[in-house]
Amino acid sequence: MKHAFALVFCLLPAAVLAQPALPLTLEEAVAQGLANSRRLAEIAARADAADFAIAGRQASELPSVALQGGYTRTNHVDIFAISAPGGPLQVVYPDIPDNFRTRLDLQWPIYTGGRGDALERAARAERGAIDKDLEAARSDLRLEITRAYWAAVTAAETEAVLRRAVEAVDAHVKDVRARLTSGLIPPNDVSAAEAQASHQRLLSIEAVNRKAIAEADLARLTGRNAVTIAMPVAAPPAPAPSPAVADLVGRALQARPERQALEQRVLSAEERAAAVGSLARPQIAVGGGYDYARPNSRIFPRSGDWKTSWDASINVAWTLWDGGRRGAEQGEAKANAAALRTRVEDFDREVTFEVRARALELDSSRQGIVTAEDGIRAAVEAERVVGERYTAGVATSTDVLDAQVARLQAELDRARAIASARLAEARLERALGR
Repeated sequence: MKHAFALVFCLLPAAVLAQPALPLTLEEAVAQGLANSRRLAEIAARADAADFAIAGRQASELPSVALQGGYTRTNHVDIFAISAPGGPLQVVYPDIPDNFRTRLDLQWPIYTGGRGDALERAARAERGAIDKDLEAARSDLRLEITRAYWAAVTAAETEAVLRRAVEAVDAHVKDVRARLTSGLIPPNDVSAAEAQASHQRLLSIEAVNRKAIAEADLARLTGRNAVTIAMPVAAPPAPAPSPAVADLVGRALQARPERQALEQRVLSAEERAAAVGSLARPQIAVGGGYDYARPNSRIFPRSGDWKTSWDASINVAWTLWDGGRRGAEQGEAKANAAALRTRVEDFDREVTFEVRARALELDSSRQGIVTAEDGIRAAVEAERVVGERYTAGVATSTDVLDAQVARLQAELDRARAIASARLAEARLERALGR
């Protein structure tokens, strides 16, 4: 009995893994894709690096303390001594070839002409741009997952329609063969029905392959090994009156994170230009240190004993001429800022076109749903009429097959129209920066 339980527990993980994946809704796919995206993780890591850059800029104007030490071996020298009358010989410069030095050093830049503050503001602006990059990447990923999801829905619906078409054609082929046996139809009707059945099977095989590829693409975006989509059948609700396209464009220009990221990078480039310009002003720093050395060069006369000393200083540096390096660096930073401002203007044009195109696409897709529903009603009625004519002997089997396929194709057109409308809504939302 114990061995039986052990066998069950060993087989349980494999059985769990073998279970089919639960149907995945669009909202679940988007949530899992955002949670498992490596692209978003990379941008988040860049945001962490930007935080460290801000901390480094803040620390650049704080005091720094360093512990230094060293050993120097020098050549032997002649001892220099002075003898005073009636006194002992005084060694002024002894021969000390082994020199040891330790120092506790302090450096503190107290005025940099605004360079440190400008670099910190530039780093914060870059950090804000990365936040907007992350927001834009999330929006792009949501749209990509939505596109893959509705592509999988369309592929699954196509596969289901063609599977039903194959079943209908096979049933019709059996009926045609029975009629041939009864002598009611000529042999060419059977051949035509069998050719139609072969064609539908070929389309079904292709549809199964497209469905597998679409589901694999969705699995890649969601970070799962396999997915099974939940088949939505309802059309989107009736839309509310849409604002004017000009209003939509205005909203998009204010809300698009890509534009906000460009504006932040313009600010960062301008602050870098200001940081370079600060080098034209004097730079003031405070320094100091505590020395413990043998021999200590500040102690006279020189001796081979360990002795201490300290110093404090204030240093001013003012670059009067640098050969044009500062002007070149400042010009480069200003040119980069101008280039980014030009990109903002170009982005505004692209957003204006994108919003207009997506709005037209959405209107067209919604009209396509209405047209597809009219097509279903017409195809169902045509199939009914052809069926009655076939029963009465005034329609051929080919007419029946064509009517059945037309009705299934109308159902597929409706599913595709719904998917196109949903995707058009997602694309417009992305264009608006939502």
